[in-house]
Amino acid sequence: MSNHDTPHFDLETFLAMPRVSGLAVHPEGHRLVVGVAEPDPDGTRFRTALWTLDPDGAAPRRLTRSVPGEAAPTLLPDGRLLFTSKRVDPDVPSSERDDDVAGLWELPLDGGEPRLLADPPGGVGSVAVARDAGRVLLSSPLHEGTADFEADAERGKARKDAKVSAQLVERYPARFWDRWLGPRSPQLFTGDAVDPRNEARPEWTAATPGVHGPLELATATLDPQGRTIVTTWSEDPDDLRSRVTDLVAIDLDSNGEPRGRRTLLAEPRVRYGSPAVSPDGGWVACVRAPIGMPDAPHDMTLAIVPLDGGTGAVDLLPGFDRWPQAPVWTPDGDAVLFTADDDGRTLPFRVEIEADGAGGRRGGAVTRLAAEGAFSDLAPTRDGRTLYALRSQVSDPHRVVALDPVTPDQVPGAVPTPGDATRPEATVPPGRVERVDATADDGVRIPGWLVRPPEEVADGPAPLAVFIHGGPLSSWSGWHWRWCPHVLAARGWAVLLPDPALSTGYGYDYIARGWGRWGAEPYTDLMALVEEVAARDDVDAARTAAMGGSFGGYMANWIAGHTNRFDAIVTHASLWNLEAFHGTTDNGPLWENEFGDRYTEPERYREWSPHRFVDRITTPMLVIHGERDFRVPVSEGLTLWTDLRRHGVESQYLHFPDENHWVLTPQHARIWYETVLAFLDHHVLGEPFERPELL
Repeated sequence: MSNHDTPHFDLETFLAMPRVSGLAVHPEGHRLVVGVAEPDPDGTRFRTALWTLDPDGAAPRRLTRSVPGEAAPTLLPDGRLLFTSKRVDPDVPSSERDDDVAGLWELPLDGGEPRLLADPPGGVGSVAVARDAGRVLLSSPLHEGTADFEADAERGKARKDAKVSAQLVERYPARFWDRWLGPRSPQLFTGDAVDPRNEARPEWTAATPGVHGPLELATATLDPQGRTIVTTWSEDPDDLRSRVTDLVAIDLDSNGEPRGRRTLLAEPRVRYGSPAVSPDGGWVACVRAPIGMPDAPHDMTLAIVPLDGGTGAVDLLPGFDRWPQAPVWTPDGDAVLFTADDDGRTLPFRVEIEADGAGGRRGGAVTRLAAEGAFSDLAPTRDGRTLYALRSQVSDPHRVVALDPVTPDQVPGAVPTPGDATRPEATVPPGRVERVDATADDGVRIPGWLVRPPEEVADGPAPLAVFIHGGPLSSWSGWHWRWCPHVLAARGWAVLLPDPALSTGYGYDYIARGWGRWGAEPYTDLMALVEEVAARDDVDAARTAAMGGSFGGYMANWIAGHTNRFDAIVTHASLWNLEAFHGTTDNGPLWENEFGDRYTEPERYREWSPHRFVDRITTPMLVIHGERDFRVPVSEGLTLWTDLRRHGVESQYLHFPDENHWVLTPQHARIWYETVLAFLDHHVLGEPFERPELL
């Protein structure tokens, strides 16, 4: 039944597929640049190269080729390409090279050799370009007390020579995702794009001298003339539960020297993010997100504020019951484009900007530009005629598409994209995808996607695997590289992708149903949809498995202690003991905004913690965790594993010493799928357990 001999689309096909990300549009709109990741020759990591695309239909052309790969394509006003890479500068002596940090490089699109523009010792983080002037803004971390790259290099060398790796932590949090925050901290630097015929590098000027801490995880941009930096800014609060992100402006003189910092937006318990400056330089659009409380989740909207200060934020989307992301101005400044999750899709929208009659602005009509797919990287051309974007679907990986920036609910046009010829539909159709739903006890619709096996491999009712998404503020809306249902569908499985309470794209009330009650409505919603799908003639209700990562892993653990409905459970990077998790995750106090004060009101943590029900678990479980996971630390996985073994539960533990919250390298992704499939084949399909060869 598992169809191990199924040709065409299989695990190896999946791992070899090109992965498209990042999108930049040439100022004249006639060329695009994207990043395309593929396994390197050793098959031990995904390496990204930059490609140029022709919207008129010519074949894509590869621009870069190096061992470390390239990222973050950005175009200057004259069409030169900027990118970051850890490639080696041939002009630097080998004794002075650091192959583990990214520099900023420049490349003419019409040919030539890349040229290094900046190689700070801490590496280049984000990069932004002034739309008209070409001034470049980059972030790079410095040691505290150092003012420039040279002083930072000396401090780094002194630590290295002394073999000192210790750091004194004075701010919270101390780490993020999979790295410790320090001993360097990000700062911003500006440099003017020099004549490409000049071999000299730009002079990089510190725009935030002496800053240490507020720019961790910041998002920064420039106004079109390069006269003002707009960035998020986060100071250490007195109450860690109320850490806010302000929006500030840093004005620059003609040489790029900072002339002072001023606050554009700052409110108690409100976070601002994703700033974008209007083409005329007069306004800043951003995401506004108040911090939630245990009795009510946060909400999100788009706001605009004058760049020169004045009145506070103006809400562009009053009454819009979706969460907007990644605002981008139209070239005429008459509208803001953005994406938002919407009923199992991530769609592009347009909100008009209107005069309010008092010299200010307000939001006008909202247009949904497409009705299907998951969109990102919205990139309008300067003439305003075309909107390019990346788009995927549950059935199809990312590719570049073209939209009219005004027409509602259109079907986007395809732009030739690297990898088109090796997509699943070019070999064997992927799983057949359809929308499904059920009704909860309170009458609420519970939606999801069902991926059925291709007709070529279907052999009677299919065993069912339930993929539970993470977040939990997320949803299934497009192609997924880490949890791909088509790998299972090609082997004869039906895969359910449910969006229970807490999922985004269904309105504020849908999130509020499960806020701080993870084991209540999110669980009962999920089970209602499972039973609805299991009742179908083409699904085998007697052979089922549940799988999830992060919050999905939490839910897998909760399921294990509350039902014997499934034959096997796979739990990845999962929360197990919520009280212990608070103190080990990378920012524990933030969780108090949903679950309450961990020290004086621990009841909600205890009520919804899966570990309390370990004595009820009888379903075989596969526990998976990465050692470098700081979001859900490996201590959660180890405690779960210990508790399962202590209580005699049939279980296995798959450990990745070099992976974080996600399993990202090709060889480990292969091991992940091989182990999961062997576990499911054994416990659900009754086949002998086939241990992966390299384990």
